[in-house]
Amino acid sequence: MKRSSGVLLHFTSLPSRFGVGDLGPAAYDFADFLAEAGQRFWQVLPITPTAPDLCNSPYSGFSAYAANPLLISPELMVKYGLLEYEEIKEAVLPDRDHADFESAGRVKEKLLRTAFSRKANVLLEDPVFNKFIWDNMHWVNDFALFTAVKKHFNGESWTEWPEDIRDRSEDGLRHWGEKLFREILFVKFCQWIFFRQWGQLKDHLDEIGVELIGDVPIYVTHDSSDVWANRRIFKLDEQGQSSCVAGVPPDYFSKTGQLWGNPVYNWDVLQSEGFAWWISRMQHNLGLYHWVRLDHFRGFSAYWEIPVDAETAMEGYWVPAPGHQLFEKLSCEEGCLRIIAEDLGHITHDVTYLKDRFQLPGMNLLQFSFGEDIGYCGDALHNHRRNSVVYTGTHDNNTNRGWYSDDADEISRRNLLAYLGFNWVDESKISWELIRLLMSSVGCLCIIQAQDLLNLDGRARMNVPGQANGNWGWKLMPGQLTPLIRERLGEMTELFGRTSKID
Repeated sequence: MKRSSGVLLHFTSLPSRFGVGDLGPAAYDFADFLAEAGQRFWQVLPITPTAPDLCNSPYSGFSAYAANPLLISPELMVKYGLLEYEEIKEAVLPDRDHADFESAGRVKEKLLRTAFSRKANVLLEDPVFNKFIWDNMHWVNDFALFTAVKKHFNGESWTEWPEDIRDRSEDGLRHWGEKLFREILFVKFCQWIFFRQWGQLKDHLDEIGVELIGDVPIYVTHDSSDVWANRRIFKLDEQGQSSCVAGVPPDYFSKTGQLWGNPVYNWDVLQSEGFAWWISRMQHNLGLYHWVRLDHFRGFSAYWEIPVDAETAMEGYWVPAPGHQLFEKLSCEEGCLRIIAEDLGHITHDVTYLKDRFQLPGMNLLQFSFGEDIGYCGDALHNHRRNSVVYTGTHDNNTNRGWYSDDADEISRRNLLAYLGFNWVDESKISWELIRLLMSSVGCLCIIQAQDLLNLDGRARMNVPGQANGNWGWKLMPGQLTPLIRERLGEMTELFGRTSKID
């Protein structure tokens, strides 16, 4: 990875006339903004299907492979001839600075079902659709059936379904597959449309020299097609319930740790199968993105396992994981691994060794670096390594301005001012001062949150770890990323030798 920079902005945060951002015109406008500002990378959050009862978190999806239909662009469906302009005009919602997931889900499903009704009778005769199903049969059939059955039972978890389909008996799969045939076809149709739009956006990014960094959570949601279809690779009881769950011990974000609740992997089974499920998952994502950020990388060396009846994550314990064997197998199949290791949190020598053995760039966060140990802190600018991706903060952190005004203690503020060489600095200038420090890092890639380009306060924060509600909703308004911001970002990128050049 050559010296470069980029911006972190999830698709749902793009401006949109339909409640949440998607793969439509605003995505192309933002991609062009990045290219014109000399940025080489666009980082996004997971694109998997989300749900209101899971707080619309992109880290709590129903599938490790499928995409979120909310990200489908109605405007592009008009170009495909699947919808009329008047139909999408009637579905327009007020464009606010906060995503309206509920309304967006309602209007987009209506539009998708209208489009599906025009295509359904000939869909199985379409060679392009059939090729998509064939190429993705290792996940799309299970996901479509799972989604259709879940809708039939009003959103109930798969562990509450009738035994024949809960346990995937041959007769049960056949019965429900026939009974819910049309709904299953609709789910596949939505995935086909999404990945068609995805391919077009990816082609545009390739043309302008901007690369996508995706995000792969280490764990999957218990109520997902992955767990339902692959119970053997998770630690579950005979009824499919988790016998233990995932989380992390006490850290920067929580004094009692984080009890995520995801099922943990049965690594013995995965290893006996040559890590087939993980290899397939990573190859799928490495095909979608130019690079992949692998969330909670330390869990591949050892993970925090918590008894299912524990009240807090403090009751957990470390369990070794065969990360070396997994990545050795993956590197044999993929060659150079285009993976960024999210090595934040409780990092020990074994995690660092695993990352370095496969030459994976790790991560550094400037917001973590200004405490009492600034001289020796690995996140401090003077201790960065070249093979690193550096951030002021990620989607889990406050904005730069919000961090300085609300989160930073007196020592951190004093050290930051000393680092900048100031006795005092206006709060309104802190965000760009941190961006300037970030750009100067020796780290090969620096990523800036879009909110920080806009100098926004803590109200624009994307996520507060451990907080159930109120996350993931921040959204850009049209015109917020002005030519002045583009020019300022471009000049700073050029100054620190990070300007993107198309080879």
